[in-house]
Amino acid sequence: MTTTKAILSGASRAPAENAATMPRSQPRKDTRNQFFTFRGTLSKRAQILTAAFTSLFVLGLWELSTRLGWINATFLPPPSVTIETLWNMILHKNLLWHAGVSTLRIWVAFSIAVVMAIPIGIAMSSFRGVGAALEPIVDFIRYLPVPALVPLTIIWFGVGETTKIFLLWLGTFFQLVLLVADDMRRVPQEYVEISYTVGARPPQMLSDVAFRAMLPSLFDNLRITLGWCWTYLIIAEIVAANNGLGFVIWAARRYMNTSEVMAGVVTIGLIGLVTDQILRLVHKRLFRYL
Repeated sequence: MTTTKAILSGASRAPAENAATMPRSQPRKDTRNQFFTFRGTLSKRAQILTAAFTSLFVLGLWELSTRLGWINATFLPPPSVTIETLWNMILHKNLLWHAGVSTLRIWVAFSIAVVMAIPIGIAMSSFRGVGAALEPIVDFIRYLPVPALVPLTIIWFGVGETTKIFLLWLGTFFQLVLLVADDMRRVPQEYVEISYTVGARPPQMLSDVAFRAMLPSLFDNLRITLGWCWTYLIIAEIVAANNGLGFVIWAARRYMNTSEVMAGVVTIGLIGLVTDQILRLVHKRLFRYL
């Protein structure tokens, strides 16, 4: 019995003794701030400081270039003048109201494009017959220049809100539908086979497996195409418009008022920047597992 206890106690002490005699592993290096490392990471503070420094540097260089006469301020007003003009337009020319009108048009057109593109894109990638029938048509239309279709759009819909919404939709839908189809094609075939193995039917597989698997990349593509929709705003709002940021920019262009043109452009950029950052945060909250 004594021998047995000794063996057991020795066996229990062995792992502890071995662990004590083993060399300690080196502490891992902090890899949060890998500024020039390929696919490295940056801390949140480093990202904010880098973005702020770069933005201030570009603005300072722009201001200095115009003040020193390197760039003609008549054609490209400095940031100080642009900001002053922007503030005056907010106070005296209803710029915020014009921005609200443009934002509403963008979201209406974009929402229509999303509602149409998601089911059509999923059908194109899921069923070969649908893809074979629709993809050549989509490819053809998405290469057509939207400005060239403005005269036809006026003939079809007149010069009201429908024309503006249609032009914004036209510049977004045909790009988005192919992105949705690509997202569905990237869903691993193993997911489909496993869902069928556990007894899922095709509608269940599409809604509960494939669609959920494509959601993160779909959300990113929606964010990107929303930015594309904003790029067609000027084209949409030059068609007999009397409000909106496109109207403001186009009216200022007629009188060579470049400071107001820049103020309108900066407003679009700020709206886009804020919207994009909000959508990024929503993406992180929705897909924390990535």
